[in-house]
Amino acid sequence: MTAVTIAAAAAAVLAACGGGGAGSSGPVDGTWEDVVAAANEEGSVMLYSSQKPANLERLKAAFNEKYPQITLEFVRGTDSDINPKVETENKTGKGIADVHMLTDAAWIDTAAESGAYSTDLVGPALQAPEYEPAESVIADRFALTSAAVFALGWNTDAVPGGLTTPQDIINPAYRGKIGVVNPTGIASYVDLYRYYARTYGEDYWRRLAELQPRVYPSALGVAQALTSGEISVTPSVQPLVTEVEAGAPVDWKLPPSPWGTPWYTQALSVAPHPNAAQVLVDFMVGREGQIALNSGYAAVLPDIPGAVARAQDIALPQTSDLTPDKVREYSQEWAKEFQP
Repeated sequence: MTAVTIAAAAAAVLAACGGGGAGSSGPVDGTWEDVVAAANEEGSVMLYSSQKPANLERLKAAFNEKYPQITLEFVRGTDSDINPKVETENKTGKGIADVHMLTDAAWIDTAAESGAYSTDLVGPALQAPEYEPAESVIADRFALTSAAVFALGWNTDAVPGGLTTPQDIINPAYRGKIGVVNPTGIASYVDLYRYYARTYGEDYWRRLAELQPRVYPSALGVAQALTSGEISVTPSVQPLVTEVEAGAPVDWKLPPSPWGTPWYTQALSVAPHPNAAQVLVDFMVGREGQIALNSGYAAVLPDIPGAVARAQDIALPQTSDLTPDKVREYSQEWAKEFQP
């Protein structure tokens, strides 16, 4: 989605739900039952997320089944689209989103330190021992919710023998048929590129760029291109669990040293539905929410069907080297290599 599309979609949902305004600083005082009762009265909740649309649809269905009085809607976009929108809503005090799910480690670090964008989380699922709250919650405001683990991916019609390591892709046979994600302005993708260079060779991306890869705005775009046969291979795509289950001609494999990035979720301080925001975050880290969200991803609870790893095992990127200036600098260097 473009930023314009996101804005239009969010405005449409806001109009339908009757939300908006200055929002609230937090949920009602009282027990968790009081928060849920107030959420039912609010009647709706809006989520901004960069998660996979299919998983967000499953989350919506599961949440609306458990809380039929609260209608969940979501707007999906990249962090670089959504984070500025959250900042604008916070600055103006006119919230549209209630809950914000993102992977941008530098943004999370700054926001957690300032406390400017979110309220303390109060849901009981956040205190469950199996959630490991001491390892999973940042500053009482950002809840670890999921993690993307990146895998090798290939079209089985084009590459029936599959792939084993990222180095397998450095092959002239794949010229023009390799898919990569554009990291411009997205801290998590910049971290991915740097990790691959450290792990698989400092010249890895230069050698891959020489094979004229196709560039996509997100890992979702890469997955779709693999499925259609537009590309044959990729060094980094989210595990293609959904696509394989649907019978698409694709397959995937975690490389020997996989990279991943966690999603954290906050209840926004200008949320027009502050109690429903708390209920949604609590649901997202509970078992039902984890099952809905994490097919092909790393889950925050053990024994989640379809999850490929445990999110707590994936470290948050080092934010000291992912400042806006560093991300901008790397993005410019990347463009010279991949978009001359």
